[in-house]
Amino acid sequence: MEVIQSFTIDHTHLKPGIYVSREDKGFTTFDLRITEPNKEPAVAPSAMHSMEHLMATWFRNSRVKDDVVYVGPMGCLTGMYIIMTGCYTVEDMRQLTMECLEWILTQTAVPATTPETCGNYLLHDLPMCQWEALRYLGRLRNHFNSEYTSLQVTLEDGKVFADA
Repeated sequence: MEVIQSFTIDHTHLKPGIYVSREDKGFTTFDLRITEPNKEPAVAPSAMHSMEHLMATWFRNSRVKDDVVYVGPMGCLTGMYIIMTGCYTVEDMRQLTMECLEWILTQTAVPATTPETCGNYLLHDLPMCQWEALRYLGRLRNHFNSEYTSLQVTLEDGKVFADA
């Protein structure tokens, strides 16, 4: 079988930030990398689940809602994927994500956390989700001056992650 392209990226070079991980067929997949892979702890499953509910709710109600295809967590729990139609840059997604994270910090409940609306309704942690959101927001706000956020990574073989 062919290796999935995202598995060919050396994750030891990734920092928290926002990357374009794929552009094809009219879709752009954004990698919202919340933690540094293999160096920082992954986001706790319950916090990530809450972040998924909150981010999906915000993006699907935002001014770009008609272009949102998918919002969901990475299996490794180090970030989220957002798939969009239309023409969005990393900077556009950075601005949108910061607005979303600011909104998450004001929430007092996670939407859709009943047995009827969620497949694992007990696996939520709003306070830890907000802690992760605040940390990620700080990284995105300071992205030009931060060692923690890089909007593009050039790997040793010359590949640019934003082109993956």
